[in-house]
Amino acid sequence: MATVLIPLPHLDYDPSEVAVPWRVLTQAGHTVVFATPDGQIASADPIMLSGEGLDLWGLIPGLRKYPLFGLLLRANRDARNNHASLVQDKAFRSPITWNDIATTPFDALLLPGGHCARGMRTYLESELLKKTVSAYFAADKPVAAICHGVLLVARSKGADGRSILYGRRTTGLTWALEKSAWSLTRITRFWDPNYYRTYREKSDQPVGFMSVQQEVSRVLADPSDFLDVPRDAPHYRRKTSGLVRDTDNDDRPAFVVRDGNYLSARWPGDVHRFAREFLAMLKPVDEGSPG
Repeated sequence: MATVLIPLPHLDYDPSEVAVPWRVLTQAGHTVVFATPDGQIASADPIMLSGEGLDLWGLIPGLRKYPLFGLLLRANRDARNNHASLVQDKAFRSPITWNDIATTPFDALLLPGGHCARGMRTYLESELLKKTVSAYFAADKPVAAICHGVLLVARSKGADGRSILYGRRTTGLTWALEKSAWSLTRITRFWDPNYYRTYREKSDQPVGFMSVQQEVSRVLADPSDFLDVPRDAPHYRRKTSGLVRDTDNDDRPAFVVRDGNYLSARWPGDVHRFAREFLAMLKPVDEGSPG
């Protein structure tokens, strides 16, 4: 069985993107090890768990407990249940430090996302984590990244100084999905209108320049190597609406991209298929072949 490393920030990781893969991997008998900046227990983005604070009445103490729009963006019931189990898990409650990663062997790497700048920037900008990602690609070990986790991969460089995604195909949080959520939350969460944007454009940059899709696309060999759902794909509207998430029994809303030992996905709505496909990538490790 494989040992899978999942690095996390102190705060604001997406609960679906951590809890669902953890459950799928551990149920299959694999070991999951978590790492945080200083070995302290990580905390998920509370808004993505409760949905509270994403409605126009989110500042009103009594009314904020009754989310409406927030129910659309928060983790679904299965993911919330998975997360409730995750936070009681011994491995989750006893993470190693990011510094320990280099001295501890793992078979595979999974990089979840999250968008809240408060906690995610330290994760996305960590030189330690970039070196870790580069090392796993160099060793051709299985690597999976979802949502903003793809941004960490794109910022990691190979021996040639280019992004390790140069010459590969990937997906990630698309500008269509990011813009849709941002456009709505900047109105409903008017007191914190940029909650859904991890990085904002400078005054001389066009809107979307600092989105996940555009930053990742700029380091690829060809921008067309960033893949989104083809127009003629079955269930296209279900996959692209941003309102429907996949489940253990329904892959129709999901879209993932695999390129060799690298797997990527767009957002929490892909996470069940993402987790299952990553699980399939670990089979060669079980059988004793390199990986």
